[in-house]
Amino acid sequence: MTKDVLFSLTKGAYAPQEEMLEVARKKGKLFIGIPKEIAFQENRVALVPDAVALLVNNGHRVMIEAGAGAASHFEDNDYSEAGAEIAYSAKDVYKADTILKIAPPTLEEIELMQPKQTLFSALQLTVQPQDFLKKLISKKLNCVAFDLIIDEAGIFPVIRAMGEIAGGASILIAAELLSNVNNGVGSILGGVSGISPTEVVIIGAGTVGEFAARAALGLGATVKVFDNSTSRLRRLQGQLGTRIFTSVIVPKVLEKHLKTADVAIGALRATKGKTPCIVTEHMVSEMKQGSVIIDVSIDQGGVFETSDVTNHTKPVFKKHGVIHYCVPNIPSRVARTASYALSNIFSQVILNMGSEGGFESLVRKDGGLRNGVYVYNGILTNQYLGEAFNLPFKDINLLMAAM
Repeated sequence: MTKDVLFSLTKGAYAPQEEMLEVARKKGKLFIGIPKEIAFQENRVALVPDAVALLVNNGHRVMIEAGAGAASHFEDNDYSEAGAEIAYSAKDVYKADTILKIAPPTLEEIELMQPKQTLFSALQLTVQPQDFLKKLISKKLNCVAFDLIIDEAGIFPVIRAMGEIAGGASILIAAELLSNVNNGVGSILGGVSGISPTEVVIIGAGTVGEFAARAALGLGATVKVFDNSTSRLRRLQGQLGTRIFTSVIVPKVLEKHLKTADVAIGALRATKGKTPCIVTEHMVSEMKQGSVIIDVSIDQGGVFETSDVTNHTKPVFKKHGVIHYCVPNIPSRVARTASYALSNIFSQVILNMGSEGGFESLVRKDGGLRNGVYVYNGILTNQYLGEAFNLPFKDINLLMAAM
């Protein structure tokens, strides 16, 4: 190698070079507001004190309205010790950038919200006034239905968690209603040596049906599950680890087994619209006197034709001698457990938002969160809602691509 070439190489090596550094992701400090729930008999709270401490330790600011956790037996002092600010008016809470609620906001609460805020809440349009969506859109909000968020495993984590609670609780409620204490027939739910076990018919093989079946089997009852999907029935058999009676929904077959049932659980969930009415009034009239119906699907219309919405104060009524329990918000019956389950999900979403630099950045990256968005910057992005309320809508994925 000649001296000229060597000098040229050496000279090039010492020339200023462009440094390649990894660009750090800009983390965002979020301001989260948790108002007190004012919906009838909504006892849950979006974040428990442990989750608040986690978020505060990660640099986020949390403000909670006084008394918001009281129905779940969390005191204001528990939240203040965790690092939350206690607000004594809802107006102060609604100044936060991100609002976490359980029930959808009322029209009065929407008035308190600020433009460009992000709202996480349930989407219960069956009980919302017609101008609910228009109010949200006019405020240019980002609205996420937490029950429509999908996780990395491809499931709806909130629906799954609340389904597990509702399914297990439905059997415990049925056991109470069969006892003499609650003017039932005086039967124990389960099995006792020398006595025929209680028969439980479950309509629906989803999460609610699975956990109702687990609870009933654990008590020693005979369980029969009906569903229109053979794949769900097959999956249920595998998850339970034991062979039980399963059948597709054939009216004559279902009617036959309802006649001998002590408990019937309505556990179907519609992906869109209302749950189909499977059990006719005639079928109910043929059931045993004193038997119990728990219609978990009542929030979507109900599985039983005889079902009417009840509440936690007056949860039951009798029709054709059959006890009906049709409370649409069963998880609120065990609000502390339900709050922990919801808090585990929400706290992770908030942490992810902070890591990605805010809602806008996360919604671009996370398709599961994007699935729950129904209003984005004041634009309706849910096709079902647009068609149901005759409002213009746009696909959020197309909006993402255009920006």
